[in-house]
Amino acid sequence: MKRFLTPEDIGSLSKALDDARNAKNNPYADQALGRNKTLLLLFFNSSLRTRLSSQRAGYNLGMNVIVMDINKDGWQLETEFGVVMNGDKPEHIREAVPVMGRYCDIIGVRSFAKFENKEEDYSEKILNQFIELSGVPVISLESATRHPLQAFADLFTIEEYKTVERPKVVLTWAPHPRALPQAVPNSFVEWMKKGDVDLVVTHPEGYDLAPEFMDGVKYEPDQKKAFEGADFIYAKNWASYTDYGKILSTDRSWTVDEEKMALTNNAKFMHCLPVRRNMIVTDGVIDGPNSIVIDEAANRVVSAQVVLKRMLQYIAEEEDL
Repeated sequence: MKRFLTPEDIGSLSKALDDARNAKNNPYADQALGRNKTLLLLFFNSSLRTRLSSQRAGYNLGMNVIVMDINKDGWQLETEFGVVMNGDKPEHIREAVPVMGRYCDIIGVRSFAKFENKEEDYSEKILNQFIELSGVPVISLESATRHPLQAFADLFTIEEYKTVERPKVVLTWAPHPRALPQAVPNSFVEWMKKGDVDLVVTHPEGYDLAPEFMDGVKYEPDQKKAFEGADFIYAKNWASYTDYGKILSTDRSWTVDEEKMALTNNAKFMHCLPVRRNMIVTDGVIDGPNSIVIDEAANRVVSAQVVLKRMLQYIAEEEDL
């Protein structure tokens, strides 16, 4: 596997879930695969779980790991072409990325949507330049449009906790004081569509996700109706896609609370974290016995380790040619 952005990149989903179970049960089994290999984790944006879980996954596989916050530890990078570089960005991405590729074997990149231009964000300009120019396998650590490591961990967590063969999974919008990207909900929908779940999405008017993600997905505008009989509730805020990057509502009636969770089939509560308590979800729900957000976050190590193992296997095959 040379890139990781979508569920298609990982191949057989059932095999990937089996690999996740194996990685969780025996995390150090493949250390020989990563020996003398270097993982570079490059952050254009802040991180806690993604940074720590990816580092831990690399160490579990015997890799050397370099972490770099490009905004603090390196030169500001120019990403546009044809510009006269007489401003505050002394290095161009077209030189920086190939150099990074010479220093490591796998690169993970985290670069959020800027909400300045929908077409530019959804073209994944920064991530795609790493894929094009680095010469090494590239992992999305969250891009403008997707967060695949999170969604893979989410699906694996549901597989661990489900009590029925095909659980009802509800993705619900919830209020937030800031405009957040669509990356997490986009990937969540994308991966749930590949999994064996009954997916329902609920959100206020104006918060439709991009059509390429929502194609074939049931939308229920009534949040309480969507919750009825649900086995898993996944809460997340996102800014408007149609009125791009805008906050159209901060309606606290969409906060996930105990009353709404009582409508479910004793559902487990999920969130990618960090979470705004008593905006996204009440204290009573996230601190309650059906909250699995910590186990969900722990599975981020597992999803990263499966992806890194696939990339190390690809590298080993290339070296044998």
